[in-house]
Amino acid sequence: MTNGDKRRNRKREKVSKRYKVRYDRLVAVVLVLVVLIVVLASCCKSCSDKEKKPNSAASTQASNTDNTQQSSIIDGLITSNETSSLITGTPDGQKPSESMYTTEVHNAADINRGNLILVNSDHEYKFPEDDIELVSIYDSIDGVAFHVSDMVTKLDNKALDQVKALMQAFYEAENNSDIYVIGGYRTLEEQNDKYYNGNSQFQGGFSDYHTGRSFDMAIVPKDSTSGYYSPTGVYSWIYENAADYGFVVRFPEGKEGSTGERARDYTYRYVGAPHAVYMKQNNYSLEEYINELRSHTKEEPIEVTVGNKLYQIYYAPANATGNTDVPVPANKTYTVSGNNVDGFIVTVSMN
Repeated sequence: MTNGDKRRNRKREKVSKRYKVRYDRLVAVVLVLVVLIVVLASCCKSCSDKEKKPNSAASTQASNTDNTQQSSIIDGLITSNETSSLITGTPDGQKPSESMYTTEVHNAADINRGNLILVNSDHEYKFPEDDIELVSIYDSIDGVAFHVSDMVTKLDNKALDQVKALMQAFYEAENNSDIYVIGGYRTLEEQNDKYYNGNSQFQGGFSDYHTGRSFDMAIVPKDSTSGYYSPTGVYSWIYENAADYGFVVRFPEGKEGSTGERARDYTYRYVGAPHAVYMKQNNYSLEEYINELRSHTKEEPIEVTVGNKLYQIYYAPANATGNTDVPVPANKTYTVSGNNVDGFIVTVSMN
């Protein structure tokens, strides 16, 4: 082999070796890339799994939160027994809790004021200031639905408003305007005159007419005999519906023993609708009703419905001297009346 051949062979070997080295490097690079791709793919999958798990947890948490919120809202809409009692009454007799009450201070003279004061031969009317606002009937009516026998007869303003409402309803129902009011408020002197003349068994101060809430009626038809009111024929409408307007027969038949007065159909007394309805339902005279109320404190009130209105009524005894803290509802409309005997009567509008 010549020197030239040797040189050519060595050159070939170097070229071959160089290409071999480069090929190995290429293979190594490819392997490294493959490993990197595998590692990256594994990392991506791991990250993807981690992202999915928190989302699932968040979804679960959100679901739980939604359920909790929904439950809270529903619970908030469910009326408690106490509130249910306040609005509609409850069959198990639950009443408003102590937290629903506050107190209202009334002085000793306040037991002599209000729509539910009892005046008879045993309980004197004290003529307290601001108890009534006397209004002339003649000056307050138009003479269409009913009439008054003179220009001087008066009634308490609130009672007269209800008389007008009752008579207007009667007129519209029966197309009849034969009713006359023939007696109302009496002063102390007027009552004494009747007493000493033998026209009344009640001495001045002991007549229910002093309250301005009692009145007498007569039927004065244009073409027939006149007389005291009696609940007969079309006129029975007044008796049947008077309680809804707050009126009761003051001296009902069969109650002479409690009222101390002969029975008469033509004398009505304003006490307020819930009381009148309850008295009529239970056939009570005013005396019997005042006595019944003593057993109904705020823990066990009377409940009565008038139309779609529910009322609770209870009694609070008055202190013998000084002021009385009368329990009254903190979040309901109410009125307080003395009974002119020994305490106060609270009437609560429940809805």
